[in-house]
Amino acid sequence: MSQNQLHDISKLEDSLWEAADQLRANSKLTSSEYCMPILGIIFLRHATNRYNAVAAKIEEEKAAGKLPKKLPITKAHFISRRALMLPPEARYETLIALPKGTNLGTALVNAMNAIERDFEPLANQLPKDFEKFDNDLLESMLRIFDSEAIRKASGDVFGRIYEYFLMKFAIQGAQDNGEFFTPPSLVQIIVNIIEPDHGVVADLACGSGGMFVQTSHFMEDHGQNTMDRVTFYGQEKTATTIRLAKMNLAVHGLEGEIMEANTFYQDEHRLSDGRPLWGHCDFMMANPPFNVDMVDESRVKGDRRLPFGLPGVNKSKTISNANYLWISYFHSYLNAKGRAGFVMSSQASSAGHGEAEVRRKLVETGDVDVMMSIRSGFFYTRTVPCELWHFDKGKPKERRDQVLMLDARNVARRLEGSRKIWEFSPEQLANLTSIVWLYRGQRHRFARLLWEHRENAVMGAAQTAHAVSHWHPDFGAAERLHLFVGSLNKFTCGDYHDDDVKAAPGTAEAVARLKEIVETLKPLPDVLMGRARDVSEAIEALRVSANDGIKPDEDEPEQTAHRIGSMSTRMDAVDRLAADFHAEVEAFAKAVRQGADIAEKQLGARRSESWRKSWQMPQKLAELHDAVEALRSGHRHLHYFLRQVHWLLHRFPDASYVDVVGLCKIASKKDIEAADWSLTPGRYVGVAPADVDEDFDFAQAMRDIHAEIKDLNQEAGELAAKVQANFEGLAI
Repeated sequence: MSQNQLHDISKLEDSLWEAADQLRANSKLTSSEYCMPILGIIFLRHATNRYNAVAAKIEEEKAAGKLPKKLPITKAHFISRRALMLPPEARYETLIALPKGTNLGTALVNAMNAIERDFEPLANQLPKDFEKFDNDLLESMLRIFDSEAIRKASGDVFGRIYEYFLMKFAIQGAQDNGEFFTPPSLVQIIVNIIEPDHGVVADLACGSGGMFVQTSHFMEDHGQNTMDRVTFYGQEKTATTIRLAKMNLAVHGLEGEIMEANTFYQDEHRLSDGRPLWGHCDFMMANPPFNVDMVDESRVKGDRRLPFGLPGVNKSKTISNANYLWISYFHSYLNAKGRAGFVMSSQASSAGHGEAEVRRKLVETGDVDVMMSIRSGFFYTRTVPCELWHFDKGKPKERRDQVLMLDARNVARRLEGSRKIWEFSPEQLANLTSIVWLYRGQRHRFARLLWEHRENAVMGAAQTAHAVSHWHPDFGAAERLHLFVGSLNKFTCGDYHDDDVKAAPGTAEAVARLKEIVETLKPLPDVLMGRARDVSEAIEALRVSANDGIKPDEDEPEQTAHRIGSMSTRMDAVDRLAADFHAEVEAFAKAVRQGADIAEKQLGARRSESWRKSWQMPQKLAELHDAVEALRSGHRHLHYFLRQVHWLLHRFPDASYVDVVGLCKIASKKDIEAADWSLTPGRYVGVAPADVDEDFDFAQAMRDIHAEIKDLNQEAGELAAKVQANFEGLAI
C-alpha cells in the first residue's frame, strides 16, 4: 500500500473507533461487554464484502467462458477464493435493510448461527450476545460499518480495522487486561527475523492470533499465498480468546487449528499424518505469560518437551517461575532446521540458579541466534521492559558459536495519540532487521533497504519542490504575497474607520502594532522568492543526480553504500536549504496571522465588508495555511528518510556487519560463559554516547516519566500485596 492509502486507512480506523466508542460510552456497557459484539459486526461486514466480490468475480468468469454458464455454484467455489458463501440472512445488506422495529439482536444471532452452520472452523466461535443490547444501539452499530468506503473496502483494509479494534480494546483493558494482544511492533520484528514462509507454524500461547496474521502479511509481501505454503497450529487456555483468534484468522481469509489447552500440561495437536506437533515445527512464535508460578512439578517432571530439565522447584513442589518451561518448549518443538521467536521477561536472560543451568545448556546447543532488548512501554497494560529471543536450529556452522546481541531500547517512537505507549516505526523495524541481515551475511538486502530509504528521501525532495512551486515567482507567488501585505497595509490606512467597524479602547495602539508588522512584512515576499529559486535549483540538481542508475542488485553492497553516501551530501544541502526556507515561510505566515488577528479582534475587521469580500482575507489565510502545510509535509518526508539513510550509513558504512557500541555485538560462547551465561544484550554491547534527538520534547518526556513512575509504583504495590498474601499462605 502507498503512504497515502495507509494514511486514508488510518483516518478511517480512527473515525470508526471514535464512533463505536462513543456508542459504548452512551450505552453504559463495559469494554469487555462491547468487545466481542463489535468485532463480530466487523467480521460480518468483511464476510459480506468478500462474498460480494467473489460472487461478482464468478459471474465475470462465467461471462468470459472460464466457467460453464449453468455450473451450480457451491461453497467450494467461495472457499477456494478465501471467502464464505453467505446465506441471505447473514449478508450485511439484508440486516441493514430490515424493517424498523425488527429485533436486530435476534437477526444478528441468526446470522452468526447461519455462518457457523456452513463453515465448520467457526462452529460455536462467533458472538451471540446481541439480544441484551438495545435495538437502537445495534442499529447505530450496523450503520457505522455501512458507509460507502466500508462497503468497498478490501480484505487488507478489514484486516487492519479488526487488528486496530483489537489494539484499542487491549489499551482499554478489555478481555483479561488486554493480555490476548501482542503489540504489533513486537510481532513484526519477530516475523522479520525468523522469516516464516513454509511448513508448520505454531504458537502455544496464541492469544488473538497476531503471530499468524503477521506471518501472512510477511508472506504476501513476498508474493506468496499463505494457505498454500503453511499450516497454523495454536493453543490457548481461554475460550473467549480462542474466539477472538478464529475470527481474526477468518477476517484475514486464513484458517488454523487452534485448540483450548493449558500448554504446561497438555500437548493436544497432531499433524495430518498423526505425528505429534512436538519436534516437527518449522517455526515457533509466541508471547507467553511472564513469570507464572505454581506450575505443578509432578505434572511436568520427565516431560519430553523439557529436554534441559526443570528450572527450579520450591518447597511446595511447584515451579517457582515458568519462564524456562516456555523457553524449553519453544526449542523442543522445532524440527532440525526450525526457527523460533518469542517475547520473554527481561529477568529471564540473566536469571540464576536452576534457570541459569537451563540457559547454559541452551547456549551450548548453538541454536540461540539473536537476542534483542526492548524498552518499557510497548505493552498496553504493563510498563515492563522485555526481550525477544530467537532460536535457529539450522544455523550454518560458521555462526553456531555466535549470538547476535541487539539492544533496541533506544530505538522506538511513541504510539500516535498515546502519552506512554511506544512502538517501532516501519523504518525502525526495517533498520533493526537489516542488522540481522548483515550478521547473516545478507549484505545485498541491507544495500536494497539503504537504496529504498534514499529513494524515499528523493521523493520527499520532489514533494518539497512541488510545495516550493507555490512560492516561486514564475507562478505568481510574489503578487500573492504582496497582496497579503497590501491588504493589511490598506486596513491600517484608514479603512478601519468604515461604518461597519466600531472603534474600541486601545485602537491607536493596535493600529501602531499593525503598521509595525506591515513594515516588517514588506520586504519579505521578494526575499522568499529568492530563497524559493535557491531551493528549486538545489532540488533540480538532486533530481538529476538521483537518475544515476544506482541499483543495489547490480552493484557490490559497499559500492552502493559509498554511492548513496556521496549523494547524501547533496541531499544534506537540499535539506538545510529547505529547512531555512521553511523557517522563513513560517515566520512570514506567523506575522501575517498576527496582523490579521489584530485587525480582526482589536480593530473589528471581521465585521468589515471590504475585509471579507474585497480583500478576501479569510480565504487568503486559508490558502497560506495550506501552502505552509504542503511545504512542511514535503520537507518532513525528505528530512525523515534522509535521517534513515544516515542512521544506517553512520553505523555500517561499508554495508558490512560491525559491532556498534550501545547497539549490537556478536558474542561468542566464551564471551557468554564469561558473563555467567547471561543473554542480556546490555551486558555485551556497552553504552553509546547519547544521540542528539532533533525532535526531543523535554516537557512531554517529563510527563511520560511521571506517568511511568506512577504505573511502576502501582505495580510495586500490587506485587507487595501478592508477596504478603503468599507469606500469609505459608502459615509459618
